[in-house]
Amino acid sequence: MTTRTQGRVLPNARHLFQIPKGIAYFNTASLAPTLNGVLAAGRASLERRAQPWMINASDWFTAAEQRRALFARLIGAEADDIALISATSYGFATAAANLDGRPGQRVLVLAEEYPSGVYTWRRFAARTGTTVHTVHREPGRTWTDAVLQDLDETVAVVSVPQVHWTDGTLVDLPPIAQAAHDAGASLVIDASQSVGAMPLDVAELRPEFVVTVGYKWLLGPFGLGYLYVAPARQEGRPLEENWIVREDAQDFARLADYRDTYQHGARRFDMGQRTAFELTPMAIAALEQLADWTVPSIATTLEVVTGRIAEAARHLGLHVPEPRGPHMLGIEVPEYRRARLLHTLNEADVHVGARGAVLRISPHLHTTDRDIERLLQVLAADPTHAQHH
Repeated sequence: MTTRTQGRVLPNARHLFQIPKGIAYFNTASLAPTLNGVLAAGRASLERRAQPWMINASDWFTAAEQRRALFARLIGAEADDIALISATSYGFATAAANLDGRPGQRVLVLAEEYPSGVYTWRRFAARTGTTVHTVHREPGRTWTDAVLQDLDETVAVVSVPQVHWTDGTLVDLPPIAQAAHDAGASLVIDASQSVGAMPLDVAELRPEFVVTVGYKWLLGPFGLGYLYVAPARQEGRPLEENWIVREDAQDFARLADYRDTYQHGARRFDMGQRTAFELTPMAIAALEQLADWTVPSIATTLEVVTGRIAEAARHLGLHVPEPRGPHMLGIEVPEYRRARLLHTLNEADVHVGARGAVLRISPHLHTTDRDIERLLQVLAADPTHAQHH
């Protein structure tokens, strides 16, 4: 087992997705397939949006609040702790605008980390006089060990994911969180590649901010993301000043009675047009399905799938970096073979991701035994496995 998930193995849910029988899709980490229920919710919302006279004042708020609450439950937070955002870049920018540092301090990021965070912390460093320190993982060491080695009292911000986005290798957050708190550093978590497929508990970790997109492991539409804001940071400065986050915004007749005060909690950090009439019902349908499955059970189920693939890949002489999360893995392939192997996989309608030096394999509950067999057949037929040990 790669991590303690404490869930049950769920039955295959291929019938809940619009994936043809001939397609083997292993690229959830890039873009999740759409659930049938999410697609139906989207169609209904488009029909409703076509008749705006059917939308009343309360509709600008109620569905957004439902989405906020559903996401909050996934990470052990309260609805008041969640801001509704558009993208990881928006979440990182909000975090950076509400944190500080001084010359001589450092911001820790992982090597080859997701670009939006790195670019944000570079801008933060230019503003504060801090430096961005890239943590490298030496052979035989974990990301956790590497971060803990570099985390000391000179660190202002620790910005890490729960798994590395390129290959799913694990970043064990509890010891990192404790070390960050002991050093007086702020903890910022990019959970875009883990929330929805791997348990995360903000009460245990006590981060300052957690950012995630909604279109990967949360199975929702593009353009709707989430930002957890610790209670101590909820009086901070939002990136924009929009009307809907102000006190008494529900009273449309008095919107020109301008308010300097915000609605309570993290709502001040919501993006403009957060109502998203067309997309919000889709996100709600996806979050409700995740709640029904439960994240621990999703993780347990996917751990069986990725474990089977990892074991078979090793038998072919391919290297699979460990430890990793339960829901995704990387298979290292020499650069001179990578493009041809990807072409062969695509020709066989086996869809994976390529990130860095690895093929990134990210299944979901739609993945069948036949999908796994087709992936492994292509890998076994490729001469790479005879040369890469």
